[in-house]
Amino acid sequence: MAKIKVTQIKSSIKKPKTQKRTLEALGLRKIGQVVEHENSPNILGMIGKVKHLVSTQEA
Repeated sequence: MAKIKVTQIKSSIKKPKTQKRTLEALGLRKIGQVVEHENSPNILGMIGKVKHLVSTQEA
């Protein structure tokens, strides 16, 4: 499968606990941190829930 790079671009301060947990599940803890995941429906769903806090690009 293809890889996708996810970068946190905004803080999770004052966001609902579910969004904070989604960022944590993606492996993101700080602004500017980049993680690489497989392009699967589960990952795309998590990215969709926090799309206002992250940016994505094909790896």
